[in-house]
Amino acid sequence: MAIKKLEHVGLMVKDLEASIAFYTEVIGMELKGKLAHSNGVITLAFLGFPGTETELELIQGYSDSLPVEGKVHHLAFSVDNLEAEIDRLKQLHVSFIDQEITTLPNGSRYMFFKGPDGEWLELFESTRT
Repeated sequence: MAIKKLEHVGLMVKDLEASIAFYTEVIGMELKGKLAHSNGVITLAFLGFPGTETELELIQGYSDSLPVEGKVHHLAFSVDNLEAEIDRLKQLHVSFIDQEITTLPNGSRYMFFKGPDGEWLELFESTRT
């Protein structure tokens, strides 16, 4: 199996800067990076604690009208070879949400698929170290 770790949890937010301030100043996380999504609509920010690998991804512009219990958008899992893992999951009859791989401006790539209850899961091949 090629899935290595829980990469990040995506959380939809209304105000990216206010959320960055909260998670850095109140919670104590560090801002690791921020970028505009290649779709031109979404802005992303990645935060984490020093010395840990799993990150919090803040997503602005996707949808902020979900009920409070629905703000967590997805769980992401790190992979080294995105295509190989997609092929492996397709052989296991996993249902994919995306029809093709998305490449972010920093070169990281991802593809969403569904869990057994329809939850959104992501295979994430990062260019970040």
